[in-house]
Amino acid sequence: MKTLLKIVALISLMTIMILGMARPQLGFAQDETPLVETTTAVVTTTVADTPVPQVSFERPLVVISSYHYGTDTITPGNDFPLKILLKNNGESDAYNMVISFESTDFLPLASGGVRAVPHLDTGASIEIEQSMRANASLWGYSSGSIIANVSYTDERGASYTERFTLTIDLRIPVYSTAQPTAAPTLQPRAQLVVGGYEVDVTPLQPGTIFNLSVDIRNLGSTVADDVTMVLGGGVSVPSGQDGTGGQQAGGVTGSGADLSVFAPLGTSNLIYIDTVEVGKMVRASAQLIVNVSANPGAYPFKISFTYLNEKGERVIDDQVITLLVYSLPKVEIGFYRSPGIFMAGQMNPLPVQITNLGKTTAVLGTMIVSSENADLSENTILIGALEPGGYFTMDAMAMPYSEGELNLLVSVSYTDDFNQPRTIEQSLNVMVDPQPVIEPFPGDGMGGNGFPEMPIDQPETLWQKVVRFFKGLFGLGSGKSTLDNLMEPMPGEYQEEIPPGEVPVKPVPAPKG
Repeated sequence: MKTLLKIVALISLMTIMILGMARPQLGFAQDETPLVETTTAVVTTTVADTPVPQVSFERPLVVISSYHYGTDTITPGNDFPLKILLKNNGESDAYNMVISFESTDFLPLASGGVRAVPHLDTGASIEIEQSMRANASLWGYSSGSIIANVSYTDERGASYTERFTLTIDLRIPVYSTAQPTAAPTLQPRAQLVVGGYEVDVTPLQPGTIFNLSVDIRNLGSTVADDVTMVLGGGVSVPSGQDGTGGQQAGGVTGSGADLSVFAPLGTSNLIYIDTVEVGKMVRASAQLIVNVSANPGAYPFKISFTYLNEKGERVIDDQVITLLVYSLPKVEIGFYRSPGIFMAGQMNPLPVQITNLGKTTAVLGTMIVSSENADLSENTILIGALEPGGYFTMDAMAMPYSEGELNLLVSVSYTDDFNQPRTIEQSLNVMVDPQPVIEPFPGDGMGGNGFPEMPIDQPETLWQKVVRFFKGLFGLGSGKSTLDNLMEPMPGEYQEEIPPGEVPVKPVPAPKG
């Protein structure tokens, strides 16, 4: 705005000067006043500065005043207590303080490297202690470092984080003149191995409960005391608390075992065995279950043995065995309807059906129905893939040889998960009634077997002999009436040629009308 006013004033001044110079040419007297007066107004604007408000803020501030570890230097491989003095130099109290330690040179013990302080007043101090172990790989180094992370909040819940680096002085080894190295003396020890194992259920399938028996042999040179078998491995032994870093007896844990496929039942995965003598074998057993979500395959199963040596130190021997898990088809074989009444010597239908009761598709081969006491036909068929809940039917025919109970064997072939041929077999039983006997009606002249009764030769009486004598005397024929005579054809009747050794049968004439 000021610049614009200055420009306007400058233009006005230049206009006056031009008019003054042109006055004589226009015929004006120099003492005459101009006809037009020009007035320039200058406007001044005052800008007031806006004051910035001053915000007062108070926060806690936790720092490490000092720290020490008991001695001047730390020997690599040893444990030591790290003591830290924390102070609140802020203007408000600190709450929910958490101190965590991280380092690759020093390992935190006892608390896992985390300490907590619920409240620290303004200007107050507090000392915390954390047990640490110097890594044995620090031999030859003069110092190591530990990172201390401090997080806390103020009274309004705002979070703050501080990070500090602590330097630990290490003891530098002093090397002396080389001396002859003495040959190490081998210490006698026990050695536990798995000599054999077996399961009481074959094959193992998802959801199967079985007993695992393990033969344990001591191939070492000393007795193994306080022996514990840990199923699934993952054995951990806590360190000694005497400051030496050694191991103590007891305190075995198997919480890190891999039991995702085979889990123990009725007991934990720790099986106590006590003592195993040198060269002796001890059998230990446990009940396990196969996880229902396990897929078919070969699973390595880790077994660890923990025991005490002659010095009272706990020793761990790890072993691995292999357990096979199958997923075999679950099928049911039966009749899809009642087969009805079977008759001996007659063909009867067999309505056979196979149903897949499993949760996966079953690939089946040939289904065969067989029996030792019947003649079977159409008793072989190829099945193929059978969906869960699906079924397949076969209509075979069977002719039993005799009455009574007839046993039918149904077999289905397939290939298991390890490409081995297997067979599913199931027995079906049906009752067979005797063959019916056809009884002739009274007076029909039929024998018991349905054929006409044959005449039987009777002894000739005296009167028959006399009559036959007189017939011969008058030329009427004196031959004796026999069965062969009755079979002779009548004059003019066609006579069929009868093979030798067969009995001719005279045809019965059909009734008239």
